[in-house]
This record gives sequence, C-alpha cells and structure tokens, in this order.
Amino acid sequence: MYVEKEVDRAVILAAGLGTRLKWMTRNKPKALMNIQGEPAIAHVIRQLVGQGIRQIAVNTHHHADILMDYLGNGSKWGVNLIFSQESELLDSGGGVRTALDKLSGEGLVLVHNADVLADVDVQMLARRCPEDGCALALVTNPAHHPEGDFAIKKGLVNLQGQPRYTFSGVSIWHDNVLNVYPKNTSFSLLEPMKNIMEKQCCAGLLHRGQWFDIGRPKDVIRASREWKKS
Repeated sequence: MYVEKEVDRAVILAAGLGTRLKWMTRNKPKALMNIQGEPAIAHVIRQLVGQGIRQIAVNTHHHADILMDYLGNGSKWGVNLIFSQESELLDSGGGVRTALDKLSGEGLVLVHNADVLADVDVQMLARRCPEDGCALALVTNPAHHPEGDFAIKKGLVNLQGQPRYTFSGVSIWHDNVLNVYPKNTSFSLLEPMKNIMEKQCCAGLLHRGQWFDIGRPKDVIRASREWKKS
C-alpha cells in the first residue's frame, strides 16, 4: 500500500566531522563548503523548498555555532528551520530520530545529507514510499564506491542482487518506522533500512539526474564546476 500525501518536512544531516575534507573543515562545518559562491547547505535548502518542503530540522555538532549563525531561522529561503544540537554524535539514524521530535506533523519525512547536491524529485520519491516503510534514491556507482550498496528488483531495494547501485543520501521515511527507536541514542540509518528491506517495504528510485557527494576535496571542486542550480 502506498502513501498518497506529499512530503512537506525534512531532516538535513549536517552534524558530521567532515574528516575526509581534511583541512577544509578545520574552521567550519562540511555543510558550509563553498559551491559556486554559497554554502552547500544553501543549495540543498533551496532545492527542497522549491519542491514543497516547508519545515526543516538540521542536526548540528561540528562547528555548530558557525552553521546556526549562517542559517538563522530559515526565513531567507522561506522555510521554518529548526536545529537539533548534538553534544555527542548520534550517527545518521540517531540524528534523524532525535531531530524528528523538533518537527511538527506526522507521516512522511525527507532525510537529506548536507554534503549531497542532487536534483532528486522528492515528491515522486514520496509517492513511492510504502506505508510503514521508506523509499531510497539510488544512483549509479561513483568511482570512489564501485561496489555499490543495494540492488533494485521490481521497485524494491534489496541487500543482495545485481546490478548494484549506491545510496544517494536522499530518502523518504514514514516516521513510525523511526519513532520505535529512543531519541538521543546513536545508531546508523542502515539499521532500520535493513529491517525494512527484509519486510519488502523499502522502495527504490534510480536517480539519473545531477548528484554530487562533496565529501572529498576533489568532489567539492567538481561540484563547484558542474552543479547546475534549479
């Protein structure tokens, strides 16, 4: 059974240390890497707002004050922006689960990595999300991850199988899947993903548009050169 309603709220994961960027994150968080004259997270927020997202929670940790000072309350993008501050890193799953309590409403929630620039159609992804499940946007395997993460068969994501694709860092979740976990605890988003895949409730969308993972210095340079703003 598929959920028909659109998604209008999101969690942006921005708490990471950005260790792969080395010196570039010494004095600022990864989310503030400069892409074509403005921080990466600004591109992400603009992309989401343009697709109907009206409420965003951003988790913070590394250089949190700098990130929060830049973002403010989100009014510059026309979005209600809330912060979920982590004194200790909660990993991807714990970060999303804890940030969920900052958002109003219920049902679907978009999860987007702050270090990913992509033009994924999030409303199409939402329409594919099974009730009590999730939907992942996958991409063809980049050079730094040739083995991929998952396979897609008949619209569902599987741990095994060929061909394999890479998780894009963009996903839609039904919040009741995540609310079974206690907040302020550390766990990877991969844990509920695997559980949902075993239940055949994880849908997949192969994204063939723009996608940049700016986790490495050379990727920041490439995104600065090639990213096309919507």
